[in-house]
Amino acid sequence: MRNRPIPGSSGLVRAVSLFGDPVLHAPCEPVTDFGPSLGGLIEDMYATMYAANGVGLAANQIGVPLRVFVYDCPDDDEDVRRLGHVVNPRLAAAGGIEVRGPEGCLSLPGVEAGTPRYDHAVVEGVTRDGAPVRVEGTGFFARCLQHECDHLEGGVYVDRLTGLRRARALRAVRRAPWGRR
Repeated sequence: MRNRPIPGSSGLVRAVSLFGDPVLHAPCEPVTDFGPSLGGLIEDMYATMYAANGVGLAANQIGVPLRVFVYDCPDDDEDVRRLGHVVNPRLAAAGGIEVRGPEGCLSLPGVEAGTPRYDHAVVEGVTRDGAPVRVEGTGFFARCLQHECDHLEGGVYVDRLTGLRRARALRAVRRAPWGRR
């Protein structure tokens, strides 16, 4: 039996910032206020991520330039979903084998490209209450952790692409209905 509310059940679905929006391309500020507004932001982030069928969401993807992300993602080495949030995260380690795998983003809807990521990642930060948290992932979850940390540094996955892969992804952005703004 579940004793806690389902994440996002009290949140509002917000508009997702799209590629090209300046909030996605600048580093985010650290969270300094751990009051009720932070809890509300995290709930809104979960609600938005679930509404968009995502596995992770950074605060700047809903226009809030703060260092927070949420996730609900499978881990390749475990038969479980990884569910949580990290405030003021830091990518403490990324290593193992670099794997080029399909990657997409809620801020680039419909655009996917083979993106190099390490198959192991460790993120350290705090919870909404300020308690220390360490999140470790492998495979797809490691990819998710690295992807969300990139967002908070002002990066998107296409920044990791080179050559023809990058050109194709940017062409897909230009051709997307949302990319013609």
